[in-house]
Amino acid sequence: MFNIEEELKKLPQKPGVYIMHDKNDKIIYVGKAISLKRRVTSYFRKTNKTQRILNMVALIDHFEYIVCDNEAEALILECNLIKKNMPKFNVLLKDDKTYPYIKINVKADFPDIYITRKILNDGAKYFGPYPNAGSAKEMVDFIKSKFKIRQCRSFKYKDRACLNYHIKKCLAPCMGYISKEDYRKQINQIISILDGKIDDVKKELKNEMISLSEKQEFEKAAIVRDELLAVERISQRQKVSNISDNDIDVIGIARNEQEICIDIFYIRNSKMVGRDNFFLKGLNDEDNKEIISNFIKQYYTGRTFFPNKIMIRDDFEERELLEVWLTSESGRKVEIKVPQKGEKIKLVEMAENNAKITLDNKEKSHKNVIVELKDVLNLDRLPRKIESYDISNISGEYMVAGMCVMIDGQIKKNLSRRFKIKTVYEQDDPKCMEEVVTRRLRHSIELSGDENLPKEVIEKYGDSKGFGKLPDLILADGGITQIKATMQAIKNIEKEIGRSLDIKVYGMVKNDKHQTRALMDVNRKEIEISEDLFNLITNFQNAVHDTAIGYHKFLRDKSMTKSKLDEISGIGTVKKIALLKEFGSVENIKKASVEEIAKIKGINNSLAKKIKEIL
Repeated sequence: MFNIEEELKKLPQKPGVYIMHDKNDKIIYVGKAISLKRRVTSYFRKTNKTQRILNMVALIDHFEYIVCDNEAEALILECNLIKKNMPKFNVLLKDDKTYPYIKINVKADFPDIYITRKILNDGAKYFGPYPNAGSAKEMVDFIKSKFKIRQCRSFKYKDRACLNYHIKKCLAPCMGYISKEDYRKQINQIISILDGKIDDVKKELKNEMISLSEKQEFEKAAIVRDELLAVERISQRQKVSNISDNDIDVIGIARNEQEICIDIFYIRNSKMVGRDNFFLKGLNDEDNKEIISNFIKQYYTGRTFFPNKIMIRDDFEERELLEVWLTSESGRKVEIKVPQKGEKIKLVEMAENNAKITLDNKEKSHKNVIVELKDVLNLDRLPRKIESYDISNISGEYMVAGMCVMIDGQIKKNLSRRFKIKTVYEQDDPKCMEEVVTRRLRHSIELSGDENLPKEVIEKYGDSKGFGKLPDLILADGGITQIKATMQAIKNIEKEIGRSLDIKVYGMVKNDKHQTRALMDVNRKEIEISEDLFNLITNFQNAVHDTAIGYHKFLRDKSMTKSKLDEISGIGTVKKIALLKEFGSVENIKKASVEEIAKIKGINNSLAKKIKEIL
């Protein structure tokens, strides 16, 4: 049993990284400290904390820490651990964007090169991230055309060469026309180019071309010459976009009640070449300085290009430390500047103004779509709160439902809810829908009838289970049968309370690809929707579908992994996984000796004896 107070006493007064875990051993927060003892202890003492940190502390089951030689080393480790684990209570860069990387599967006999947005721990080499897919594609197309590596994604030997070989875009390794060694030599040159080691590649190609010419292998020498010219062109391109004293990233921040927007302007060679924006939620009680500090850590972790200056509005505690880290990562000096006057402060103000405009436009866009939905459905009021439900099961097994909520045109993931079906015992989706919607509505109705709660509390916070006020509109996922089931649930509640709820119900009509193509009323009349509404409702439909499917898979997997170990007091998820990892199965644990079981981390002799006896 992990005793937090006892473990706090053991913490050293040294720099390092601390890792907070919940009861399921999931990492929920990663931080760094100059003094691990002082920093970690502060979480469990009565000090001024933000609501996010209070919520995090309430979930801490145990923690671990890694001692580092200095704070800079701790910072690097913190950044890497956050990027790897994405702990829910860290300030995370969730911008709904994934950046393109160039991937080379070096483990293959004849590797290919392509663009991906996922980095896996699969032994492949990744280069990037690139600012956009266009620049990554341009580089990949250029390399493929000049180095004539294979174009196909799945490699297999063939009876005849494809068109790419005949138009001299590939050397046909599938036909054995190029050896693994010669092909690998090309791949190594490409890797060197993407790593920025262009001079080495040019020298190697030049020597090879001269050698082939001396041997009078002119055709091969011509191929190498083309490769050399390609590398020269890449070299020239990189010189044009090379780092100068005028390569600056300007960061601006703006916020409203719902979220925070960070805008970055990219200035290269004294010219504005682009901008990007990122959205952060759930940080209303965090100050801008901490948000910018955490943003810089995450944004520049793993990047291949660094500006020589980053300009921000306000100074913050970690600025000098981050400069050391950025300089180390980039291999040249990187400064974080806080301009006070002149053109530079105007750039920061411009970034901030653009961030504010982006937030305002996003809010207006959502509201406009909701106004359009009101008009399309001929509603008497704006459907500010919309709910949708989806049923998931396999042949009546593990029957569950998912619920998603949209407020003012924005999907609120924190308001999603999951239900186990309680009263339906065979596959009957409409009956399941009726049960779930009835249960959901009852939560808010029960709350509204509680005379002990002030009206403003009811309106602002909803009930203790977080369902809040009743929806203005329910979008049924599944057509006319689900519309009727949902309306029946509303009638059930109206009968219980003796009054009308005034909740409108429409269905989402799907096409052959299971995407929403229109809305439907109770009379089966289809209502066409615009592209903006289509996108909004499709995203909403996908969200509720993912919620239901995810819960169904969770229960199914949990049932499949349940074992006799779950019945033993003192064996939690972590110890169960450790035992199964070591012995492979419950049957093998049963055969093991007490001494062998006691070797597992966290299991003492007494617990090992208990495991042996019960099994």
